[in-house]
Amino acid sequence: MASSEIANKSAASSADGQGDNLHSDAHNENGHSKASFLTLALGSVGVVFGDIGTSPFYAMRESLHHAHHGVGGLEASVIGIVSLILWALMLIVSIKYVVFLMRADNNGEGGTLALMALAQKAFGNPSKLVFLGGVIGAAFFYGDGIITPAISVLGAIEGLKVAPGVGESLTPYIVPFSAIILIGLFLVQSKGTHAIAQWFGPITAIWFLTLAALGIYHLLDDPEMQIFNALNPWFAVKFMIQNGFISFLVLGSVFLAVTGAEALYADMGHFGKTPIRAAWFAFVFPCLVLNYLGQGAFVIAHPEGKADPFWMMVPDFAFWPVMILAALAAIIASQAVITGAFSMTQQAVQLGLLPRMVIKRTSETQAGQIYVPQVNTLLLVGVLLLVGAFQTSSALTSAYGIAITGAMLMDTLLAAPVLTRLWKWSSLRVALLLLPILTMDLVFVGSQLPKIPHGAWMPLVLGALIVVIMWTWTAGSKILSDKTRRDSIPLKTLLDNLAAHPVHKVPGTAIFLTSDPEMAPVALMHNLKHNKVLHENIAIVSVITAKRPRVPENQKLEISEIAPNVKKVIIQYGFMESPNIPKALTLCRKQGLKFDIMSTSFFLGHRTIIASAHSGMPLWQDKLYIFLGRNATNATDFFHIPSGRVVELGTQVVV
Repeated sequence: MASSEIANKSAASSADGQGDNLHSDAHNENGHSKASFLTLALGSVGVVFGDIGTSPFYAMRESLHHAHHGVGGLEASVIGIVSLILWALMLIVSIKYVVFLMRADNNGEGGTLALMALAQKAFGNPSKLVFLGGVIGAAFFYGDGIITPAISVLGAIEGLKVAPGVGESLTPYIVPFSAIILIGLFLVQSKGTHAIAQWFGPITAIWFLTLAALGIYHLLDDPEMQIFNALNPWFAVKFMIQNGFISFLVLGSVFLAVTGAEALYADMGHFGKTPIRAAWFAFVFPCLVLNYLGQGAFVIAHPEGKADPFWMMVPDFAFWPVMILAALAAIIASQAVITGAFSMTQQAVQLGLLPRMVIKRTSETQAGQIYVPQVNTLLLVGVLLLVGAFQTSSALTSAYGIAITGAMLMDTLLAAPVLTRLWKWSSLRVALLLLPILTMDLVFVGSQLPKIPHGAWMPLVLGALIVVIMWTWTAGSKILSDKTRRDSIPLKTLLDNLAAHPVHKVPGTAIFLTSDPEMAPVALMHNLKHNKVLHENIAIVSVITAKRPRVPENQKLEISEIAPNVKKVIIQYGFMESPNIPKALTLCRKQGLKFDIMSTSFFLGHRTIIASAHSGMPLWQDKLYIFLGRNATNATDFFHIPSGRVVELGTQVVV
């Protein structure tokens, strides 16, 4: 998934600063009315296609490495591999994502969690299988978020090995240089990248033009133009038939050419479907095709080039400009994935899959520009460990593919209920579309399995850990919610009792936050029990997450009077929005619910959770849930409530 932060900046750069409006309406034509089509297409090149633009560093090299024992000679192997790469780009990127999955949008937004919310909507009632598919897809994405910066930067800096005249002397510094770049990249996240994000599109566009130019330059190495046979899918099929199991191993490396394809789907809400599709078919895809054809022609003419076809095909006179561009392209691709992880975390927190975390905005004017300190730190540590442990992009490719293939497989599975239940497609039509795609996904997943002993175990272990965390948090939160509901009394019953037996009223307004607006808030019950008073005006406020990315401002609030001077306020946020209670309360004033924020007290319930081996989850999960809860951001900070106006009333709960 690419960066919502970069996306918003690029898309809004010509929209007179109207980032919020542009972003919220990205799924319809009016949403982009203030930004030119070319600006959006260029912005998508820098954000959506950054990852796939770094694949030429290693995809051809690794595929040739596995094919060196194949049959038919070098030329036949090269043509077969290039054909596999080109048709993988066509089938996975063009057909699966650009043509098909981009139609399955959730109010204009894409990505695994957006698709999960759409699939849940298709079922009506929450589905455990859909939930599990979404969680697994999100877990694989986090694996991608750690590996992509490491492999992209290493792949670019490894060009120093063949630097004219100084390659041997610079080789020992590749890992340190890569680590320094990555540390710097993560350190600047807290400052935001909106100031330079407008350059990401043009820089990446120049990079793709460079890829195309390098390819065209070396097509002349094959005067008979045999490499153009790779455009015929028969040569891909022929290679697989002739090479048997070796071709299966080659597929595992061929898949590296399409890593980043999921970004097309994830970022369509930021740029719109048409600009992304146009950028792919008219610009990015042709540039990649020319580069891979050029790499193939170069290796046929210079067999020694199979050791590192991309960097060895760069002519000496162009080496340093290409090197600088490659480093910039790798940094941009890494930036997109890092802030994509921030966006994914925001969605996961809003959907209740993860504990509350500090989510900071790095821009007051552009929506989606966020920074999550905890995620940033974990990603930095993970990336540096990977660089130190694997040392080369070649070693990292073993770990890379399994994360992406897993995420893509989940996208296909989650699309099934959308087609059958929401779109009302017939079973035959769904089967004709999804079975070939599912078969292709399973083949690519299978091709990654032999890599498990060589590094692919790492994203699997990481993914399993994230799944356990999400499963524990959601299960524990449900148990806690059910227990709290059992121990509470209905709000209407409490208000009826208070009407019959009034208590002393004090001036001012009290706002009680609760997750269940039908039950009396714990803080309200404790306030009555211990203080024996109520405020003159009371608002029972509940924040809920809708099954859509964003909720329009005029639909965010639902205010009802449930007793004299007692209001119930339901605030809806989309799963890609950050809750802000004071900002929402300004909307309340516009609807007639007036109060002075400086004379308003916010009452929050604070629960101390105690583990029990005889109820709820296993004891180890109870302890994990308690650990996650203790490290979660408190509600005051998460909802941006003025800390000087907050009163917390605690209780103990056994789970």
